[in-house]
Amino acid sequence: MSPNAIGLAFVLLGIVLLLGKIARIRWKWTQKLFLPSSILAGFFGLLLGPQVLGAIASKLGTDMFAEGGLFGDTTLEVWGKLPGLLISVVFATLFLGQKLPKAKEVVNLAGPQLSVGVAFASGQYVVGLLLVVAVLVPVFGMSPFAGSLIEIGFEGGHGTAGGMQPVFEKFGWKEGYDLSVAVATVGLLSGIILGVAVINWAIRTGRTEVVTEVKERSLEEQRGLFRRDEQYVAAKMTARPSSIEPLSLHFAFVALAIGAGIVMLEILKWVEKLFHIEDVGLLSSIPLFPLAMIGGIIVQQLLKATNHEHLIDQNMMLRIQGFALDLLITSALATISIKAIANNFVPFLLLCIGGILLNMFILLWFVPRTIPEYWLERGIGDFGQSMGVTATGLILMRIVDPENDSPAFEAFGYKQMVFEPFFGGGLITAMSIPIISAWGPTPLLLIMLALFIFSLVTGIFYWGKGDRGRIRREPTPTGAQPASGDSASSPAAF
Repeated sequence: MSPNAIGLAFVLLGIVLLLGKIARIRWKWTQKLFLPSSILAGFFGLLLGPQVLGAIASKLGTDMFAEGGLFGDTTLEVWGKLPGLLISVVFATLFLGQKLPKAKEVVNLAGPQLSVGVAFASGQYVVGLLLVVAVLVPVFGMSPFAGSLIEIGFEGGHGTAGGMQPVFEKFGWKEGYDLSVAVATVGLLSGIILGVAVINWAIRTGRTEVVTEVKERSLEEQRGLFRRDEQYVAAKMTARPSSIEPLSLHFAFVALAIGAGIVMLEILKWVEKLFHIEDVGLLSSIPLFPLAMIGGIIVQQLLKATNHEHLIDQNMMLRIQGFALDLLITSALATISIKAIANNFVPFLLLCIGGILLNMFILLWFVPRTIPEYWLERGIGDFGQSMGVTATGLILMRIVDPENDSPAFEAFGYKQMVFEPFFGGGLITAMSIPIISAWGPTPLLLIMLALFIFSLVTGIFYWGKGDRGRIRREPTPTGAQPASGDSASSPAAF
């Protein structure tokens, strides 16, 4: 594959992404659903590829588009590899530029939020693995790895699904990647639709404490644009361009974090060989992206220890993260296998329905009993995240708390710092497939069931009682955070 072919693949990916943005601006229904442009672009790429355009052309008597659709097979080959590469960039940036809080601050601010988040994530494993044990394996002959698809697709989103692609391939279940991307798409769409519906219901029935009436969003917000008087500086200059471009410096820090993750992965492989446990493949099967996240934490702490943390701007890292995730989502959807979904449609449908019902149960029953104040404002963010990406949760929180009058964003952000290293693409997500491969679905089911029950008990009987889960703070200004819902970026700590 020539460098020119790779370059052309990125050019075409950018053009398709622009088509997605134009669709968001022009089509009213996409604005009402707050669909990210990357999702629309991914569907355009799929429609213009060999699986749709090529199939239609073949029916009409020509095989001109059979190989690569409108883009060519080389471009699609490049696109197919991008999710597994870009997810390391996304996770490496999660904690770079973030101020890591003290443990006591996290407990006081994010305790009930963490119970809710763990209930969402562990519950998705419980539902998925129960379906595998009871129905999917005995009735449909599906791989037991399917028990992890809800958490990978819903809690993890498209990025985690892309990052797990090499893991699925290593364990001989390539269609697991296509199904996880499809599950992530269903989760993101249903998360936005159901989230907005729940917010409207809660406002009309007096269950919200900030917004008490349904308001129409501005045309610019619906289109995902800013008016000229709303525009703000995207990032700060932390280095003089005469020495190095600030974006280049931030890219270097991201590369250092990913490099640290590569070193850790090689050490894990060495440990496996040292103890002669290569056959299990538990350590070497961990994908790179959660280790890149740990690498980001290490880099951030080293900069703090040497009094150089000011060289990283959090907003610049969010821009890099958002750029990588937009390209990741577009390329993942454009290369998804329709055949793999069609061949497993009923199990796929059961997993999606099971995940949605679980998340609605936690939001409407568990959250009000765990979070004593602003339960909807705080719970809707975790609901949105558990259905797709963190950005979905932020969009829903902005709808129900546009001026940041509740402690929702603060509590959500601190909770993310504890939650992200484990679920939604963290170490537990990365280890789920190797664990099922080594010992079957039952041990993981029992562990997740115990964790799910523990989160319910602590949420209801500890944080839900008295003043433990209440947050006292002065109202903070909204800040310059976009509320358009146009980006699919997923910051770990808002």
